[in-house]
Amino acid sequence: MHLPVLYHEVLHELAIKPDGIYVDCTFGRGGHSQGILEQLSEQGQLLALDRDMDAIQSETAQTLLKDPRFSLHHGCFSELQHVIEQRGWLGKVDGVLMDFGVSSPQLDTAARGFSFMRDGLLDMRMDCTQGLSAAEWLASVSEAELVKVLFDYGEERFARRIANAVVTQRIETPLTTTKQFADLVVEAIPFKEKHKHPATRSFQAVRIAVNRELDEIIEVLEQTVQVLKPGGRMAVISFHSLEDRIVKRFMRNEIRGNYNTSKLPLLAEEEAKIRLNKCGKVIKSGAEELKQNPRSRSAVMRIAERK
Repeated sequence: MHLPVLYHEVLHELAIKPDGIYVDCTFGRGGHSQGILEQLSEQGQLLALDRDMDAIQSETAQTLLKDPRFSLHHGCFSELQHVIEQRGWLGKVDGVLMDFGVSSPQLDTAARGFSFMRDGLLDMRMDCTQGLSAAEWLASVSEAELVKVLFDYGEERFARRIANAVVTQRIETPLTTTKQFADLVVEAIPFKEKHKHPATRSFQAVRIAVNRELDEIIEVLEQTVQVLKPGGRMAVISFHSLEDRIVKRFMRNEIRGNYNTSKLPLLAEEEAKIRLNKCGKVIKSGAEELKQNPRSRSAVMRIAERK
């Protein structure tokens, strides 16, 4: 079985009850789901979600679907509450796992267009059945919006140079491959960082924009609190600072009882409503996992419990 990032830590922190109801919001290769199923009794239930059809159709998924305790939904994070409501599980879920990373198969498959290390079509969509590909998005996005995306999502200091290069280039030749885009970024940046490919930030930024990743995270965090039962736990794995910042802020506000002023008016008693309890410190990969899986070095897991 493929061991996903923080495998043992996830199973421990979810404090799995044999007859509980659990949700794996990112099925991926199925490693976390398999581990959860192994700890469930015949009465336990596990629902997995994934927006990537390759994950849904994988051999692991088809094998697990033979288990009556397991169900799989093709969809994104923001569909969580709707899917849970359909099953009559609202407020009954014992644990929810969210893994925000790009999977190894996505990175390693050139045709998916996620990596500048392999030349392929510039796609980057988590769900290839809908939405604009990265190539289509780059062909239509305004220069101002592209600057904002590169700066906000990629923290790219040369966002203006890159955006101008994209807009200039697409007039003559559309950007259709990962190599074209990576080469353009390399050419646009005046100097290079040690040990980091110049296109790293730009690829991250465009991927986030194409898939609405940060919006999806914000929506699923709120929905997770709604679907959990009192005492139920949420385990959230992030892979870069933008994701972790959203998770950290959300948990902090829910633990302190801060309220969202965008949802005013609120009743006085709602203003100090505390919905989560903190569970321990930030969890990162240990030395052994880092040795086996170098990609796990950036993984950060935070745990919270429904009050």
